[in-house]
Amino acid sequence: MAGTLALTKAELMRLMHNKRYFIFTVIFPVAIYLIVARSVKSTAYGVSLGAYYMIAMATLGAFSGTLNGNAQRISQEKKEGWIRQLRLTPLPPNAYVVTKVLVSMATTVPAIVIVLLLGRFYGGVHLPAWQWPVIAVTIWFGSTIFAALAVAVGYRFPPDQVQPVTLIIYFVFAILGGLWFPLSGLLGNIGKFTPTYEAVKIGTDVIQGASVSAGLAVGLVIWLGIFTVLAVAAVRSTAETV
Repeated sequence: MAGTLALTKAELMRLMHNKRYFIFTVIFPVAIYLIVARSVKSTAYGVSLGAYYMIAMATLGAFSGTLNGNAQRISQEKKEGWIRQLRLTPLPPNAYVVTKVLVSMATTVPAIVIVLLLGRFYGGVHLPAWQWPVIAVTIWFGSTIFAALAVAVGYRFPPDQVQPVTLIIYFVFAILGGLWFPLSGLLGNIGKFTPTYEAVKIGTDVIQGASVSAGLAVGLVIWLGIFTVLAVAAVRSTAETV
């Protein structure tokens, strides 16, 4: 376990020098929120647009950092033989995958915290004290389940293919999940089954003081199970080639 934690620390230190991570995970959602938070006076999912976009942009930043950055790095490190090198060390066989998941869990936090702070002090979102940690944890869990999908994609596809694959996944879950704008009609009904929508809807329900549907929470757990199965299958199928 000590070796896995040491590898995780090294990964985090390396990530702190990654400009792309900060652009897409922190700067991009923050910039969007600063533009739209005060520009439109309307509602979405029963809350003000400022509150809705606060949850949506925090989810977008965390989701983007978890999926896009990890999948690309895993694929590149697989190609360069880094995973094979780690298997020759005393580290546990699953240390690499566990490290990537732990790093994802840690790197989603800045985007969530910064956007929620902007919501409070810039967007004028005023909530009871207990709602802030509930919303933060919901976004965090809803986003970090994509760490498993990132492992699956990174192991399965080479570097020249992984970027377009992750971009397609990113746009599908971002748009259908209502992260860019709230959806209605057919697309809105389809989007209700995505983990990104479920995370946002739980957050808006909490703000309204409404009872959160058990189906939304169960949906997030089901998606975690699906992504985990895909990750395990991808790792096992390439175990002899990396």
